[in-house]
Amino acid sequence: MKNFLFEILVQEMPYKFIASGLEQLKAGFKNLFSENALNYKDIKGYATPRRLAIIVEGLASSQEDITKDVKGPILKAAVDENGKYTMAALGFAKKNGVSENELFERDGYIYANVHKKGKSTKEILNENIESIVLKLQGAHFMRWKNYEERFTRPIENVLCIFGDETLDFTIIDKKAGNKTKGHRFSSIKEVEIKDPLEYVETLKKANVYTDIDERKELIVKSATKMADENGLEIRFDNLDDLLDEIVYITEYPVPVLCDFNEKYLAIPDIVSTTEMSKHQRYFPLYDKKTGKLSNKFITMANFVGTDKESFDNIKAGNQRVVSARLEDGVFFYNEDNKTPLISKVENLKGMTFQRDLGTLFDKTKRIENISEYLCEELALPSDLSHDAHRAASLCKADLSTKLVFEFTELQGFIGEDYALKSGEKANVASAIKEHYFPLSANSELPGLVEGKIVAIADKIDTICAVFLSTQKDKKKKRPTGSNDPLGVRRAAIGILRIIIEAGLKIDIKKLIDYTVKQIADDFNLEVESSLKSELSDFILDRLFVMFENEYDSEILDALRKTSPLADLKSFKKKCEDLKQQKDTEDFREFIEQAKRISRITEGIDNALLERQISADSLKTAEEKNLFSALLSTKTQNESVKDLYQLTPLIDEFFKAVLVNDENVEDKNNRLSILLRLRKCFEDVADFTKFKKV
Repeated sequence: MKNFLFEILVQEMPYKFIASGLEQLKAGFKNLFSENALNYKDIKGYATPRRLAIIVEGLASSQEDITKDVKGPILKAAVDENGKYTMAALGFAKKNGVSENELFERDGYIYANVHKKGKSTKEILNENIESIVLKLQGAHFMRWKNYEERFTRPIENVLCIFGDETLDFTIIDKKAGNKTKGHRFSSIKEVEIKDPLEYVETLKKANVYTDIDERKELIVKSATKMADENGLEIRFDNLDDLLDEIVYITEYPVPVLCDFNEKYLAIPDIVSTTEMSKHQRYFPLYDKKTGKLSNKFITMANFVGTDKESFDNIKAGNQRVVSARLEDGVFFYNEDNKTPLISKVENLKGMTFQRDLGTLFDKTKRIENISEYLCEELALPSDLSHDAHRAASLCKADLSTKLVFEFTELQGFIGEDYALKSGEKANVASAIKEHYFPLSANSELPGLVEGKIVAIADKIDTICAVFLSTQKDKKKKRPTGSNDPLGVRRAAIGILRIIIEAGLKIDIKKLIDYTVKQIADDFNLEVESSLKSELSDFILDRLFVMFENEYDSEILDALRKTSPLADLKSFKKKCEDLKQQKDTEDFREFIEQAKRISRITEGIDNALLERQISADSLKTAEEKNLFSALLSTKTQNESVKDLYQLTPLIDEFFKAVLVNDENVEDKNNRLSILLRLRKCFEDVADFTKFKKV
């Protein structure tokens, strides 16, 4: 058993590729070891902006030797009429490295006892590493010099040792060795690695922290310490993405405290913090005593050295950049606030929503109408309906402002601020901001009912518009794989989360019908017959994706045809009900009966469902009891557990009654009862989907 180290050093990689590239590299080596039956104790990945590395502890030195019986051709083809081996048998022997005397017969076939000596791990690695590296995938891969091969960035060095041996292979034009390079500004330019397990600590001496978690901890601790020493604090709660990005753009992170003119604090905090954290990768700082945003920030420099002049240059450069950007922010903010928010709605007429589907002004009018429809469906009080309508009319107005044009991430947030400054009610302003929520699959939902209404209206309009605009060419803008340019998947999940978590009773199919009609009428579009079902299926698929980790596939499959989109609250309750009952003895007995009824009624004319049955026409007490209980069962509101009351009655029915009676009247009555039972069950769930009971 030996330890193994592989590192590929390149020019600075795009930070978004690094995590993915490292995972792909680890997966490549894991697959190699698995396919070649090479055991190992542990595998760890390391990465910086310039390098991807793998360390494997306790890797087997070679494959184990294998001895096994290999099956050859059938005996009739392997032996001729004279009892001699044919060319087929001799070819089989040669292929497996045995003589014809070593062949033997078993079960009508020729076999060979083959001994295969395991290959050395060193040989396997030499043959496969280049292939593993060049199979990595990512955006914007490039060629350099005259090479045909592509990689994320030009390769500068390859380090690879197994135990104390340097492996012998080349990746494009770089031959593997036992040396690598330190930080670009380190006094130690080249580092020799003698033991794979010394890699991490040895590179630290050359000012490179290769351990991702250690580098992140160093960033947090050093930045927090610097902030604390100045009576300030960093709020890391909402900075996960920023922290990850800084981790992947530094090898030796060093905090630098910077500041800007206090006059820029006059604009909303979100403008300043967005500029600092999203655009410039700075940590905004807050005053510990007041809790307010300060005019100071921390940037993490990827720098080695202690000379004051260099640090002063870093500080000055970052301060110039942020001051220029905030100056723009102040100017745009003041310009925008010269007129009220409502006056900016008219500007939306010059902003395209989607090709062939009008402007953002057109979309705003539809959002108003859909919001009004939702308020009526939910029977909201007139004051809430009025405020929701007002929020809908203003929800896109900030998209025409100078500040949002420059800082697109602030849509909604700036709308809220401008609405308040224009004298709008606080709940209307909040709804303008919240109608974009959730901003991601698991992020915050709208808090106010007005925000929920406008959010659902905006999202369903976007989804329906995308599907309508691509009726003739479904590949045009509809989501495929990871491609979703207009965020319709996210919009669908947003609608579902809002409705479910707020407990709103909204029939999404009816909402789709209303929205499609709005868009089609606006632009005189012909709606294909399949469009509405495609929209329903699309949203239903998102619902099942949301629930697949909470409920197993049998439960979801059983409920797919029960119109989940008509009442999501009821659908979730059914999921919970089935989850609780699924493994009980009562449920197993009930499932068997449901399946039996399904088998008997398969292919029976559904017209029998409408058959008029009187109690007097039924011959047995068991028929009468079951029919009477069936009439009192309201399946739409029943849980599975409530349906168990039918189990003993069904059992008695099957014991006492012959369904396919010679008497046609009796037979049809009994089949009608069973068809009604089947429909009763199917209104709750398709219980035939439960296989393992």
